[in-house]
Amino acid sequence: MPEKTNGHVYNVLFLCTGNSARSILAESILAKDGAGRFRAFSAGSAPKGAVNPLALNVLKAYGYPADGFRSKSWLEFAEPNAPVMDFVFTVCDNAAGETCPIWPGQPMTAHWGIEDPAAVEGSELEKEAAFNAAFRYLRNRISVFAALPIARLDQLALGMKLREIGRMDGASQSRPDVA
Repeated sequence: MPEKTNGHVYNVLFLCTGNSARSILAESILAKDGAGRFRAFSAGSAPKGAVNPLALNVLKAYGYPADGFRSKSWLEFAEPNAPVMDFVFTVCDNAAGETCPIWPGQPMTAHWGIEDPAAVEGSELEKEAAFNAAFRYLRNRISVFAALPIARLDQLALGMKLREIGRMDGASQSRPDVA
């Protein structure tokens, strides 16, 4: 359960399989929109090794940080010296169905799956549209999350709110309730 003290900065980890698009978008959005209240991280179960250039282009276009991101394994965050997470959100259905490492500190988890913009085939315009849609869906969810009175919610109420966020517009077809 996240610590219930005023001024506490919450650590949030966004997980996806490849850590090249959706989780990177989410990390950047929360880093900017939740600055001072949240520290954002992202990782993948099978990282691609590179961030999708379209993800970085969309972040730049919307005025979000796009530098310094790298595709990395979620095992980095299960190590003893890793930051202790308060929240862990899966943003792709594959990662939600995988057995995650044991996260120190027993973070709250939820599944916020959206369709993979990197999987879209077609013209550059169609691919860009998919990344723009993914960005908007994630920004909407993160906006609702960042506005939650986390310190005033009990664990049950907070868990329900986190799952509700995962069912917002843009939810992928397969939507496990909990990561």
